[in-house]
Amino acid sequence: MNKLRSSMLLTASLIGFALTARCQTDTLHLDFKQAEGLFLKNNLSLLAQKYNVEATQALIQQAKLWDNPTLSTDQNIHDGNGKFFDHSNGNGQLYAQLTQLFKTAGKRGKEIQVAKDDAQIQQAEFNDLLRNLHYNLLLDFAQLSNLIEQSKIYTGEISSVNNLISGVSKSYDVGNSSLKDVIRLKALLYGLENDLVENSRQLNDLQSQLKTLLATSQNAYIVPQMETRISDQPLDANALIEKAKANRGDYLSNQYQYNQAGHKLALQKALAVPDVTVGVEYDQHSSYAPNYVGLTVGLPLPLFNRNQGNIKSAKSTIQSLQATYKNSEMQLNNDVVSAIQQYHLSTQLLSKNETDFYQQYDNLFNNMFKAYKQRQLSLVEFIDFFDSYKDTKLKVINQQYNLQKAIADLNFSVGATVINP
Repeated sequence: MNKLRSSMLLTASLIGFALTARCQTDTLHLDFKQAEGLFLKNNLSLLAQKYNVEATQALIQQAKLWDNPTLSTDQNIHDGNGKFFDHSNGNGQLYAQLTQLFKTAGKRGKEIQVAKDDAQIQQAEFNDLLRNLHYNLLLDFAQLSNLIEQSKIYTGEISSVNNLISGVSKSYDVGNSSLKDVIRLKALLYGLENDLVENSRQLNDLQSQLKTLLATSQNAYIVPQMETRISDQPLDANALIEKAKANRGDYLSNQYQYNQAGHKLALQKALAVPDVTVGVEYDQHSSYAPNYVGLTVGLPLPLFNRNQGNIKSAKSTIQSLQATYKNSEMQLNNDVVSAIQQYHLSTQLLSKNETDFYQQYDNLFNNMFKAYKQRQLSLVEFIDFFDSYKDTKLKVINQQYNLQKAIADLNFSVGATVINP
């Protein structure tokens, strides 16, 4: 009996460990919409990428600005008579020049377009980060709900087996049961306790990940409120592919980079055209006439450097990005079609008939439990049924998780919410 008492104390401590967190005062009961709201408001990775978007948008304004004019001057420092910077009464020498650079071949407009492309790319990358984090949030949320439901199964079955062990041990003490039955039930209990401990480890890891995504208190315990719903919404693959092309940040980023490569090639060709510098100059004494005022025009002669290397590089970049863009389009098409098929497979396993079967299976377990306690069923038959019942219950929960994962995969492949989780 002492061994039985210590075993029951160990079991109670394991169950207590698994349930303590749920009883905390800062337990957060969240449905997915509430979790999504916290995620969009608090996630630090999103905030960091948002600042990158704002930074590239500011560069568009910078590209629109004209080059500053250049003022240069040359004048005497000392006139030899003890005076510095003396220009009185026609003394000394002063030369001043004011010039302005004028870009030719539409360079300024092309630079603005490249800056706009950068902003589009950063926005697309922000959207793709949001898509990936949103996907991870839904998967973690669904898996956490799955693990909590599993822990309920383990704790319930541990409690049932403990009651059986207590009864069989008493029966063994008076000689009505064999030691083999007691040991076999304790082995079953040990397996359930190990499963519960492993479940608790996974719960702890997921709690940490979710609290990071939602930026919640480290002492919080998140309890997802999820309801498995099967949507009858028709899924048109072609329509969803087109929707994905309009929403997926990774695809749009590749598209924008390909477009930008064409704009950069146009800019590099424009850079081969010389810019013109125009200005005015004033010369007090060193010119052919005093107080000379002249017009200056300057431009480089494209004899050696006609930007050939940069133009060739830009052409090669276009070819590379074109291949990347086409590959991303094929990947998008395959992702959407595969996600639709996976969703249909998952929904088939959770039809109403299967749900009715699971309810009947629960009732059968209660009857089998009573039958064993009343010695209408052998221990071997009961344990075989017990293992089968546990595996079936876990499969039911996993099927519900697989449906949530299929919904997450579908929304992820399209880059928008097709089916609400």
